[in-house]
Amino acid sequence: MKISTKGRYALRMLLDLAEHQGDGYVALKDIAKRQEVSKKYLEQIVPVFNKSDVLRTSRGFQGGYRLAKSPDKYTVGDILRLTEGSLAPVACLDHDPVGCERSASCATLPVWQGLYRVINEYLDGITLQDILDRQRELGAIDYVI
Repeated sequence: MKISTKGRYALRMLLDLAEHQGDGYVALKDIAKRQEVSKKYLEQIVPVFNKSDVLRTSRGFQGGYRLAKSPDKYTVGDILRLTEGSLAPVACLDHDPVGCERSASCATLPVWQGLYRVINEYLDGITLQDILDRQRELGAIDYVI
């Protein structure tokens, strides 16, 4: 499983919005500048989140985007599923029940199911707030010699 540029940039965009949630609506050009990502690329990601009620939008002067909920309500798993689709490591796990005709006798299926479970548990256990808190911890470390 490989996370695409779209998924990585989407996570960065939402993390930027979480970090600046006290600033009201944030312009896409500001996010693009801070994240060093093309505004055009972010414009392609926004519709995915608008359809799923992740973002609130305000048009006009001082318009932009903001998170619809607090950062602790968004998991990395949810964000990546919206942008990447399934996080399944193999195609046969894209459907529940497993759609493969060999699933009843497949010796490797439990391996892939275990990996899928670990991926989901890990990514669903990290929120945008967790990432922000971790960054603040790292930023608060002051090395003085």
